[in-house]
Parts: sequence; structure tokens; C-alpha cells
Amino acid sequence: MSIPLLTYTPSTQNQRVNGFEAGSDEQPKIYSTENLLSSTDMNVLIEVAYRQIFFHAFISDREPFLESQLRNGQITVRDFVRGLLLSDTYKKSFYNLNNNYRFVEHCVQRVLGRDIYSEREKLAWGVIVASKGLQGFIDELLDSEEYLENFGYNTLPYQRRRVLPGRSKGELPFNIKSPRYNEYHRAQLGFPQIIWQNVVRSYIPQEKKIKPGDPANYLAMVQGISSAKGNPPPRVSAMNIDIASSVPYRKIETDQLVTTR
Repeated sequence: MSIPLLTYTPSTQNQRVNGFEAGSDEQPKIYSTENLLSSTDMNVLIEVAYRQIFFHAFISDREPFLESQLRNGQITVRDFVRGLLLSDTYKKSFYNLNNNYRFVEHCVQRVLGRDIYSEREKLAWGVIVASKGLQGFIDELLDSEEYLENFGYNTLPYQRRRVLPGRSKGELPFNIKSPRYNEYHRAQLGFPQIIWQNVVRSYIPQEKKIKPGDPANYLAMVQGISSAKGNPPPRVSAMNIDIASSVPYRKIETDQLVTTR
């Protein structure tokens, strides 16, 4: 017997406040199959869906079967999001690398487009993951009244209400605000690491770099030759020269003198 979703009280957050500000670059862009005009628009919607759920999808991470069904109108955008959440890529990248509570936080941000209200809500959804499993949790999240009221069947989920009138900048995107790995797995993988550089390298623009054959290359060599000085001869005074000891002479023995006489 599965445990029903526990009750939790929503807190006042940005996505629950009606907006009256003018549009800007930070306002979320809504993608829906109800206003697609060409196949190019469908390609953009699929790419945005991968960024919303996976943050980035390589070629091996894509789901061509789900893409084909969505292009042909066999499934809705909600079914496409469900397939991405139940894919092997999402399991390996999020479900296997986080505990249930952090996995709930990731899913609520990507599916409902908001932050977790409180620890009570995180605990409530964590019980659903433990009792109904991954697929039961995803189904209940996509079938919730909040998801259907904000996104329905044909609108892609997005981060709601990033901008408030009282702030100069909006909230950080969920992909930057919540890293994919939790603290334990980041420590196991050895990142992030802060590497300090002891030597600061100066940048020289390309136009200021000396090219081969430039006379400036030989300036240092010429300056070195002109400043080079030979060893000066030692200075010896004539008064300090001992001529008697310096000039060699031959000694004659007395025995030799007697013999010759």
C-alpha cells in the first residue's frame, strides 16, 4: 500500500506573485505546440526541452523515438517531458548521483518551475519516491494540479517568475543555482578545486609582439657588445721591480775553475 502525498503549506515565493512588470530579456519564453508554425519551431522546442530537463544533451543522450512521436503528434509535450525524466540519461545523471530529497528538489525545479517551498514539501515528495518508485513519483508530479494549471499538456515547463520589480536582477537559473552533483559526489569526483596561480602572466597584444627579422630583436645584442670591456693590463710600478732576482744567471762552481787552470 503506497503512502499518499503528505500535506504541506505553500510559502510565498516569486512564482506565486502576479507580475506587472514590462517584458525583458530575463522574462521566460514560453514554448508550446499550440503556436508552432514550422518544423524549425518544433526543433527549437525539442532543444529547449533537453536544456530544461538535462541542462545539456549530447548526441548519445537524445531520445530519437520520443522526438519522432512528438513531431508526428502521437504524444504531447507533457508525455515528452515524462519520457525524458524516465530516460536512462536522467537516471544516471540525477537519480543515481543524489539522495531522494535532492532528487526531489531537482525534479520540482525542472518540472514545476519553482523552488521547494520548505523541508516539509521535500519530505512529502521524498516519501513518494521511496514508496512508489521513480516512475510513480514522476507520474504524480506531472499529474499534479499545479503542473496542469501552469503548463497543461502542450506547454514546456520553464522557470517561473525570475524577475521581481524590487530587484535589479532576476533569480539565478536552476541549472546554475542547483548543481547536478551533491556535496558527497562532488568531493568523490574531486571538484570543484580552486587552483591559485602564483605567477601572473602579462598579456601582450598581437600587434605589439616583435616579429622575426625586426631590428628591435638585435638592439639588446648591440647594446651588449658596445658596453663590453676587455681585461685591462695590470699596473706595475718600476720602483717595485727587483732586477737582481728577476734576471736569471748561471752559477759557476769553484772546482771547475781550478781544473781549467
